Amino acid sequence: MSKIKAAVLFGGQSSEHEVSCMSAVTVIKNMDAGKYDVVIVGITKDGRWLKTDSVDDIGSGRWKESDTTVILSPDRRHRGFVAMRGESFECISVDVVFPVLHGLYGEDGTVQGLLELAGIPYVGCGVVASAVSMDKLFTKIIVDSIGGIRQAKYISFRRYELKDMEACVEKVERVHKYPVFIKPVNAGSSRGVSRAENRAELEKGLLLAAEHDEKILVEETITGREVECAVFGGAKPEASGVGEVLAAGDAAFYDYDAKYNNSDSRTDVSPELPEGCEDEIRRIAVAVFKAVDGFGLARVDFFIENGTNQVVFNELNTMPGFTSISMYPMLWEAKGTDKGTLVDKLVQSAFDRHK
Repeated sequence: MSKIKAAVLFGGQSSEHEVSCMSAVTVIKNMDAGKYDVVIVGITKDGRWLKTDSVDDIGSGRWKESDTTVILSPDRRHRGFVAMRGESFECISVDVVFPVLHGLYGEDGTVQGLLELAGIPYVGCGVVASAVSMDKLFTKIIVDSIGGIRQAKYISFRRYELKDMEACVEKVERVHKYPVFIKPVNAGSSRGVSRAENRAELEKGLLLAAEHDEKILVEETITGREVECAVFGGAKPEASGVGEVLAAGDAAFYDYDAKYNNSDSRTDVSPELPEGCEDEIRRIAVAVFKAVDGFGLARVDFFIENGTNQVVFNELNTMPGFTSISMYPMLWEAKGTDKGTLVDKLVQSAFDRHK
């Protein structure tokens, strides 16, 4: 039986570049060498696509020194990449692409659209699901349309509106009480997210979010436990169990540093939850996944509100982190699916959709 020629894309131009590199290492190391012939392609922060031959080069950063530039060809006759080195070039056909890309220009439907043009099967959600799920505002609008799902109250701004900061602040204060959360609409791994306890912190948070995106959300604060659920599948998606995020004790919330740089932060894949919460979270996770036309995989994030024990939807990630400490693979491992098997299932799902 011939091997599957699988291209793994990583890096990218978003603020989650480093997380993508870590995720790619985990994915590649869990691809059975007896089943896969892996083509490793990294995307630099300035948009260069480079081929590297070793997974070890990702961790060391040596891949950025590669002298082999690649282009993903939209010509369906190639079904893959054109690799250029000096004045020579070659066509590299692949069977499937695993775009381990987080954030803008990777998880937002852009790369997915290119892969659709090229006619290459790929892991994960399609163009529409990727785009609307990356945009937190559109996700909220879609979830509102389902009905019966609580989410944090919110208002949104465009970057240009911040020129009249006083008007923006007054609008927030008419709708919300402090503290509030400020988020870029199109960013992940809590990049650009902050919590404001007063007007000065709100102004600072709005400007920070505007550095990451043109659209900004300001949400009411939900005080409670942060939990997550993994979803896998196509026409009949299934939900994992529920995991709880336990940020470091001094973290105001589970921000980027708490997720990836603070060893005191951890996750619990079998937390004790109030009666009925796990079933409700799993049900809503699948409902939201279907509503955005999800396929393949996603991680759906929630709060369990203190006092009421109400489940509050937070957001959906269509290419969740796949690092050694990421919740998505850990939740499936808790259900008996190891990372290697999970990668195999995700690749197979790409072929299933392509058919």
